[in-house]
Amino acid sequence: MTTAPDTGTASAPVPTQSTYQNRVADYWNAEQNPVNLELGRIDDLYHHHYGVGQADVSVLDEPDPVRRRKRVTAELHRLEHAQAELLASHLGPLTPADRVFDAGCGRGGGSVVAHLLHGCHADGVTISAKQAEFANAQARKRGIDGKVRYHHRNMLDTGLPTGAYAASWNNESTMYVELDLLFAEHARLLRRGGRYVVITGCYNDTYGQASREVSLINAHYICDIHPRSQYFRAMARNRLVPVHVADLTQATIPYWELRRQAEHLVTGIEDTFLDAYRNGSFQYLLIAADRV
Repeated sequence: MTTAPDTGTASAPVPTQSTYQNRVADYWNAEQNPVNLELGRIDDLYHHHYGVGQADVSVLDEPDPVRRRKRVTAELHRLEHAQAELLASHLGPLTPADRVFDAGCGRGGGSVVAHLLHGCHADGVTISAKQAEFANAQARKRGIDGKVRYHHRNMLDTGLPTGAYAASWNNESTMYVELDLLFAEHARLLRRGGRYVVITGCYNDTYGQASREVSLINAHYICDIHPRSQYFRAMARNRLVPVHVADLTQATIPYWELRRQAEHLVTGIEDTFLDAYRNGSFQYLLIAADRV
């Protein structure tokens, strides 16, 4: 079995960033959203994405307010964890000797899920120094810091070794960067035949320009949601060939329907997501592609 060479720590300097990237870093350094933190405290798996699957709406019928809060929180976490496991299941046949790359890793939950499922080494990269520090502390707490590590880096210019990774992914983080720059970095990091997976919200450009709802989501998260077609064009330009595409739009609606009724977790954007998904202007996609 091979061990991962030293690729730096969370304290490594981040490459030069644009003004916008600095704003994104500031946002995530300051972020303390309960919808991220309360869900993660259940089992110390902190995700920064949404959920998929049928929700158990019976949790809303719990008469005791304290128990209702706990049950709703646990059910939302179950749905977001199911999304992370779905992504990890598409990374291909990995071995414990393989290395994977988590681009825009947040507080680190996705890298842990991939490691637990495949036994592989994982390198997560986030533009937020606080997220990287938090995620590394969680890896040490789990005793997996020898195989799962997080780096305070820019995912467009990671400084990680070329061709060293069997798989890589973005989980709801592509809307913060230019796709050609991002996919070029993934293509550089992946070995030939390596698998790239993305789960993302994208706007449906068969409807024309981004809808009002998509513009509201952009403003809420300080991001720039890309059109669906741009993913496939940018992949083609960067030696990433799609092998599986799944529309998860209907699968994510139950998560949002439950979250909008979780008084302690609502952020005010829930109805906007539901309207966008239901009117067809916004889609939730999984794309798996092989590096050729």
